Amino acid sequence: MPKISIILPVYNGATTIQATIDSVLQQTFSDFELIVVDDDSTDNTLEIMSQYTDSRIQVLSCPHRGAAASRNRGLQQASGEYIAFLDADDLWAPDKLEAQLNALQTNPKTAVAYSWTDYIDESGNWLKAGRHTRVNGEAYAQMLHFNFLENGSNPLICRSALDDVGDFDESLTGGQDWDLYLRLAARYLFVNVPAVQIFYRIRSNSISSHTTRQEQQVVKVLNRAFSQAPASLQPLKRKSLALVYKYLVCRTLDLLPNRSNGWKALRLIMIYIGYEPQRVKQSKLIFILLLKSIGLILTPQFPQLLQQLKRLIHSEVHASG
Repeated sequence: MPKISIILPVYNGATTIQATIDSVLQQTFSDFELIVVDDDSTDNTLEIMSQYTDSRIQVLSCPHRGAAASRNRGLQQASGEYIAFLDADDLWAPDKLEAQLNALQTNPKTAVAYSWTDYIDESGNWLKAGRHTRVNGEAYAQMLHFNFLENGSNPLICRSALDDVGDFDESLTGGQDWDLYLRLAARYLFVNVPAVQIFYRIRSNSISSHTTRQEQQVVKVLNRAFSQAPASLQPLKRKSLALVYKYLVCRTLDLLPNRSNGWKALRLIMIYIGYEPQRVKQSKLIFILLLKSIGLILTPQFPQLLQQLKRLIHSEVHASG
Protein backbone atom coordinates (compact mmCIF):
# COMPACT_ATOMS: atom_id res chain seq x y z
CA MET A 1 0.00 0.00 0.00
CA PRO A 2 1.52 3.36 -1.01
CA LYS A 3 2.01 6.07 1.60
CA ILE A 4 0.55 8.82 -0.62
CA SER A 5 -2.15 8.74 -3.28
CA ILE A 6 -1.98 11.52 -5.86
CA ILE A 7 -5.21 12.23 -7.73
CA LEU A 8 -4.89 14.02 -11.05
CA PRO A 9 -8.10 14.84 -12.95
CA VAL A 10 -7.65 15.73 -16.60
CA TYR A 11 -9.90 16.88 -19.42
CA ASN A 12 -8.28 17.66 -22.78
CA GLY A 13 -4.94 18.29 -21.10
CA ALA A 14 -2.66 17.13 -23.90
CA THR A 15 -0.62 20.33 -24.01
CA THR A 16 0.39 20.21 -20.32
CA ILE A 17 -0.21 16.71 -18.92
CA GLN A 18 3.28 15.43 -19.71
CA ALA A 19 5.04 18.24 -17.84
CA THR A 20 2.66 17.78 -14.91
CA ILE A 21 3.22 14.03 -14.66
CA ASP A 22 6.96 14.45 -15.06
CA SER A 23 6.94 16.82 -12.05
CA VAL A 24 5.35 13.96 -10.06
CA LEU A 25 7.80 11.33 -11.25
CA GLN A 26 10.69 13.63 -10.30
CA GLN A 27 9.59 13.76 -6.64
CA THR A 28 12.26 12.96 -4.06
CA PHE A 29 9.61 10.93 -2.19
CA SER A 30 8.76 7.86 -4.24
CA ASP A 31 6.26 5.80 -2.20
CA PHE A 32 3.16 7.02 -4.00
CA GLU A 33 0.50 6.01 -6.49
CA LEU A 34 -0.62 8.43 -9.21
CA ILE A 35 -4.27 8.06 -10.17
CA VAL A 36 -5.00 9.92 -13.40
CA VAL A 37 -8.74 10.33 -13.91
CA ASP A 38 -9.51 11.11 -17.54
CA ASP A 39 -12.79 13.03 -17.74
CA ASP A 40 -13.65 11.73 -21.24
CA SER A 41 -11.01 13.79 -23.06
CA THR A 42 -11.47 14.28 -26.80
CA ASP A 43 -7.85 15.19 -27.57
CA ASN A 44 -4.81 12.87 -27.42
CA THR A 45 -4.46 12.93 -23.61
CA LEU A 46 -4.86 9.15 -23.36
CA GLU A 47 -2.32 8.61 -26.13
CA ILE A 48 0.23 10.60 -24.14
CA MET A 49 -0.64 8.65 -20.99
CA SER A 50 -0.06 5.34 -22.79
CA GLN A 51 3.63 6.24 -23.17
CA TYR A 52 4.21 5.94 -19.41
CA THR A 53 5.18 2.50 -18.10
CA ASP A 54 5.73 3.41 -14.43
CA SER A 55 3.79 0.87 -12.35
CA ARG A 56 2.79 3.58 -9.88
CA ILE A 57 0.53 5.21 -12.49
CA GLN A 58 -3.11 4.19 -12.87
CA VAL A 59 -5.42 5.67 -15.50
CA LEU A 60 -9.18 5.72 -15.00
CA SER A 61 -11.52 6.75 -17.81
CA CYS A 62 -14.86 8.21 -16.79
CA PRO A 63 -17.84 9.93 -18.43
CA HIS A 64 -17.46 13.71 -18.58
CA ARG A 65 -18.71 15.11 -15.26
CA GLY A 66 -16.20 17.79 -14.29
CA ALA A 67 -13.17 18.12 -12.04
CA ALA A 68 -14.95 17.63 -8.71
CA ALA A 69 -16.49 14.32 -9.81
CA SER A 70 -13.14 13.19 -11.22
CA ARG A 71 -11.38 13.92 -7.95
CA ASN A 72 -14.04 12.04 -6.02
CA ARG A 73 -13.70 9.08 -8.42
CA GLY A 74 -9.96 9.08 -7.84
CA LEU A 75 -10.45 9.30 -4.10
CA GLN A 76 -12.62 6.17 -4.19
CA GLN A 77 -9.76 4.33 -5.88
CA ALA A 78 -7.01 5.72 -3.62
CA SER A 79 -5.35 3.49 -1.03
CA GLY A 80 -2.80 5.88 0.49
CA GLU A 81 -2.70 7.14 4.07
CA TYR A 82 -2.26 10.66 2.68
CA ILE A 83 -3.94 12.31 -0.31
CA ALA A 84 -2.65 14.97 -2.69
CA PHE A 85 -4.55 16.50 -5.60
CA LEU A 86 -2.87 17.94 -8.69
CA ASP A 87 -4.48 19.73 -11.62
CA ALA A 88 -3.34 18.66 -15.07
CA ASP A 89 -1.69 21.97 -15.93
CA ASP A 90 0.15 22.69 -12.68
CA LEU A 91 3.65 21.67 -11.58
CA TRP A 92 5.30 20.60 -8.31
CA ALA A 93 8.80 21.26 -7.07
CA PRO A 94 10.73 17.97 -6.66
CA ASP A 95 10.65 18.07 -2.83
CA LYS A 96 6.95 18.94 -2.49
CA LEU A 97 5.68 15.60 -1.23
CA GLU A 98 8.70 14.90 0.97
CA ALA A 99 8.55 18.28 2.70
CA GLN A 100 4.80 18.18 3.28
CA LEU A 101 4.84 14.61 4.58
CA ASN A 102 7.65 15.49 6.94
CA ALA A 103 5.66 18.48 8.20
CA LEU A 104 2.64 16.29 8.97
CA GLN A 105 4.69 13.59 10.67
CA THR A 106 6.62 16.16 12.71
CA ASN A 107 3.34 17.76 13.78
CA PRO A 108 1.09 14.73 14.42
CA LYS A 109 -1.87 16.84 15.59
CA THR A 110 -2.17 18.40 12.12
CA ALA A 111 -4.11 16.98 9.17
CA VAL A 112 -3.27 19.36 6.32
CA ALA A 113 0.18 20.46 5.13
CA TYR A 114 0.48 23.17 2.52
CA SER A 115 3.25 25.04 0.73
CA TRP A 116 3.51 28.31 -1.18
CA THR A 117 2.47 28.93 -4.77
CA ASP A 118 3.95 30.96 -7.59
CA TYR A 119 2.27 31.55 -10.95
CA ILE A 120 3.45 30.57 -14.43
CA ASP A 121 2.10 31.33 -17.90
CA GLU A 122 0.87 28.89 -20.53
CA SER A 123 4.46 28.25 -21.65
CA GLY A 124 5.68 27.56 -18.11
CA ASN A 125 7.43 30.90 -17.63
CA TRP A 126 7.32 32.49 -14.17
CA LEU A 127 4.76 35.29 -13.89
CA LYS A 128 4.43 36.33 -10.27
CA ALA A 129 4.67 35.20 -6.68
CA GLY A 130 1.64 34.02 -4.77
CA ARG A 131 0.58 35.27 -1.34
CA HIS A 132 3.09 33.12 0.58
CA THR A 133 0.90 33.18 3.69
CA ARG A 134 2.12 31.41 6.83
CA VAL A 135 -0.63 29.75 8.91
CA ASN A 136 0.10 27.06 11.48
CA GLY A 137 -2.39 25.44 13.83
CA GLU A 138 -5.93 26.83 13.87
CA ALA A 139 -6.74 27.95 10.34
CA TYR A 140 -10.51 28.41 10.22
CA ALA A 141 -10.69 32.19 10.62
CA GLN A 142 -7.92 32.75 8.11
CA MET A 143 -9.53 30.35 5.62
CA LEU A 144 -12.84 32.18 5.97
CA HIS A 145 -11.01 35.41 5.21
CA PHE A 146 -9.37 34.09 2.04
CA ASN A 147 -8.18 30.84 0.48
CA PHE A 148 -4.53 31.05 1.52
CA LEU A 149 -3.83 27.68 -0.14
CA GLU A 150 -4.71 29.46 -3.42
CA ASN A 151 -5.40 26.39 -5.58
CA GLY A 152 -6.29 22.71 -5.71
CA SER A 153 -2.76 21.43 -6.36
CA ASN A 154 -1.35 22.49 -3.01
CA PRO A 155 -2.07 20.45 0.14
CA LEU A 156 -1.19 17.02 1.41
CA ILE A 157 -4.14 15.79 3.49
CA CYS A 158 -4.60 12.90 5.92
CA ARG A 159 -7.05 10.46 4.38
CA SER A 160 -8.86 10.10 7.69
CA ALA A 161 -9.64 13.83 7.70
CA LEU A 162 -11.07 13.66 4.18
CA ASP A 163 -13.21 10.69 5.17
CA ASP A 164 -14.50 12.79 8.05
CA VAL A 165 -15.41 16.00 6.19
CA GLY A 166 -16.62 14.43 2.96
CA ASP A 167 -15.80 14.63 -0.74
CA PHE A 168 -15.69 17.56 -3.14
CA ASP A 169 -19.12 19.11 -3.70
CA GLU A 170 -20.01 18.08 -7.24
CA SER A 171 -22.83 20.63 -7.45
CA LEU A 172 -20.23 23.42 -7.53
CA THR A 173 -18.64 24.47 -10.83
CA GLY A 174 -16.15 26.78 -9.10
CA GLY A 175 -14.73 27.22 -5.63
CA GLN A 176 -14.74 23.46 -4.88
CA ASP A 177 -11.23 23.60 -3.42
CA TRP A 178 -12.04 26.45 -1.05
CA ASP A 179 -15.23 24.69 0.03
CA LEU A 180 -13.25 21.56 0.97
CA TYR A 181 -10.52 23.55 2.73
CA LEU A 182 -13.14 25.40 4.78
CA ARG A 183 -14.61 22.11 5.97
CA LEU A 184 -11.15 20.82 6.85
CA ALA A 185 -10.13 24.05 8.64
CA ALA A 186 -13.29 23.94 10.75
CA ARG A 187 -12.15 20.66 12.32
CA TYR A 188 -8.42 20.19 11.81
CA LEU A 189 -5.09 21.94 12.26
CA PHE A 190 -2.88 23.04 9.36
CA VAL A 191 0.89 23.22 9.02
CA ASN A 192 2.83 25.38 6.56
CA VAL A 193 5.91 24.42 4.58
CA PRO A 194 7.46 27.86 3.97
CA ALA A 195 8.73 27.19 0.46
CA VAL A 196 7.44 27.67 -3.09
CA GLN A 197 6.54 24.16 -4.21
CA ILE A 198 3.46 24.64 -6.41
CA PHE A 199 3.51 26.36 -9.78
CA TYR A 200 0.00 27.31 -10.85
CA ARG A 201 -0.46 27.80 -14.58
CA ILE A 202 -2.63 30.75 -15.62
CA ARG A 203 -4.45 29.90 -18.82
CA SER A 204 -6.98 31.87 -20.83
CA ASN A 205 -9.41 28.91 -20.94
CA SER A 206 -9.08 27.72 -17.34
CA ILE A 207 -12.01 27.53 -14.93
CA SER A 208 -10.74 30.62 -13.14
CA SER A 209 -10.98 32.59 -16.41
CA HIS A 210 -14.77 32.27 -16.38
CA THR A 211 -15.17 35.09 -13.90
CA THR A 212 -18.97 35.32 -13.94
CA ARG A 213 -19.30 31.65 -13.04
CA GLN A 214 -16.50 31.94 -10.48
CA GLU A 215 -18.29 34.88 -8.88
CA GLN A 216 -21.56 32.97 -8.52
CA GLN A 217 -19.96 29.80 -7.18
CA VAL A 218 -17.49 31.39 -4.75
CA VAL A 219 -20.18 33.65 -3.28
CA LYS A 220 -22.30 30.51 -2.80
CA VAL A 221 -19.41 28.80 -1.01
CA LEU A 222 -18.87 31.78 1.29
CA ASN A 223 -22.55 32.24 2.08
CA ARG A 224 -22.77 28.58 3.10
CA ALA A 225 -19.57 28.74 5.14
CA PHE A 226 -20.55 31.87 7.05
CA SER A 227 -24.03 30.49 7.72
CA GLN A 228 -22.25 27.82 9.80
CA ALA A 229 -19.51 30.02 11.30
CA PRO A 230 -19.74 31.37 14.89
CA ALA A 231 -20.93 34.92 15.51
CA SER A 232 -17.42 36.05 16.43
CA LEU A 233 -16.26 35.41 12.85
CA GLN A 234 -19.18 37.03 11.02
CA PRO A 235 -17.38 40.42 10.66
CA LEU A 236 -14.92 38.65 8.34
CA LYS A 237 -17.59 38.14 5.69
CA ARG A 238 -17.45 41.61 4.12
CA LYS A 239 -13.64 41.52 4.10
CA SER A 240 -13.68 38.10 2.50
CA LEU A 241 -16.12 39.14 -0.20
CA ALA A 242 -14.10 42.28 -0.86
CA LEU A 243 -11.01 40.14 -1.52
CA VAL A 244 -13.02 37.86 -3.80
CA TYR A 245 -14.20 40.78 -5.91
CA LYS A 246 -10.75 42.35 -5.95
CA TYR A 247 -9.38 39.07 -7.35
CA LEU A 248 -12.21 38.83 -9.92
CA VAL A 249 -11.53 42.37 -11.14
CA CYS A 250 -7.82 41.65 -11.62
CA ARG A 251 -8.55 38.31 -13.29
CA THR A 252 -11.04 39.91 -15.68
CA LEU A 253 -8.56 42.61 -16.65
CA ASP A 254 -5.96 39.91 -17.36
CA LEU A 255 -8.23 38.30 -19.95
CA LEU A 256 -8.67 39.21 -23.61
CA PRO A 257 -8.77 43.03 -23.85
CA ASN A 258 -12.21 43.99 -25.13
CA ARG A 259 -15.10 46.27 -24.20
CA SER A 260 -17.12 43.39 -22.74
CA ASN A 261 -14.41 42.62 -20.19
CA GLY A 262 -14.06 46.33 -19.49
CA TRP A 263 -17.74 46.52 -18.55
CA LYS A 264 -17.49 43.30 -16.51
CA ALA A 265 -14.51 44.68 -14.60
CA LEU A 266 -16.28 47.96 -13.94
CA ARG A 267 -19.30 46.14 -12.45
CA LEU A 268 -17.04 44.03 -10.25
CA ILE A 269 -15.18 47.14 -9.06
CA MET A 270 -18.44 48.72 -7.94
CA ILE A 271 -19.28 45.63 -5.89
CA TYR A 272 -15.73 45.54 -4.48
CA ILE A 273 -16.04 49.18 -3.39
CA GLY A 274 -19.43 48.41 -1.83
CA TYR A 275 -17.82 45.90 0.52
CA GLU A 276 -14.92 48.19 1.48
CA PRO A 277 -16.06 51.80 0.86
CA GLN A 278 -13.53 53.09 3.40
CA ARG A 279 -10.70 52.14 1.05
CA VAL A 280 -11.82 54.31 -1.87
CA LYS A 281 -10.04 57.48 -0.80
CA GLN A 282 -6.87 55.63 0.21
CA SER A 283 -6.41 53.05 -2.54
CA LYS A 284 -4.29 53.75 -5.60
CA LEU A 285 -5.21 50.24 -6.73
CA ILE A 286 -8.88 51.13 -7.12
CA PHE A 287 -7.96 54.17 -9.21
CA ILE A 288 -5.73 52.01 -11.44
CA LEU A 289 -8.43 49.34 -11.82
CA LEU A 290 -11.01 51.98 -12.72
CA LEU A 291 -8.63 53.53 -15.23
CA LYS A 292 -7.96 50.17 -16.90
CA SER A 293 -11.66 49.24 -17.01
CA ILE A 294 -12.76 52.56 -18.49
CA GLY A 295 -9.83 52.46 -20.90
CA LEU A 296 -10.96 49.05 -22.18
CA ILE A 297 -14.49 50.33 -22.61
CA LEU A 298 -13.24 53.28 -24.65
CA THR A 299 -10.77 51.24 -26.72
CA PRO A 300 -9.65 47.59 -26.54
CA GLN A 301 -6.15 48.80 -27.46
CA PHE A 302 -5.86 50.61 -24.13
CA PRO A 303 -3.41 48.11 -22.54
CA GLN A 304 -1.03 48.47 -25.48
CA LEU A 305 -1.34 52.26 -25.37
CA LEU A 306 -0.62 52.18 -21.65
CA GLN A 307 2.49 50.07 -22.18
CA GLN A 308 3.70 52.42 -24.90
CA LEU A 309 3.19 55.37 -22.55
CA LYS A 310 5.16 53.62 -19.80
CA ARG A 311 8.04 52.90 -22.19
CA LEU A 312 8.02 56.51 -23.41
CA ILE A 313 8.14 57.85 -19.84
CA HIS A 314 10.89 55.40 -18.94
CA SER A 315 13.00 56.37 -21.96
CA GLU A 316 12.55 60.09 -21.25
CA VAL A 317 13.56 59.66 -17.62
CA HIS A 318 16.56 57.56 -18.66
CA ALA A 319 17.60 60.13 -21.27
CA SER A 320 17.32 63.04 -18.83
CA GLY A 321 19.34 61.14 -16.25
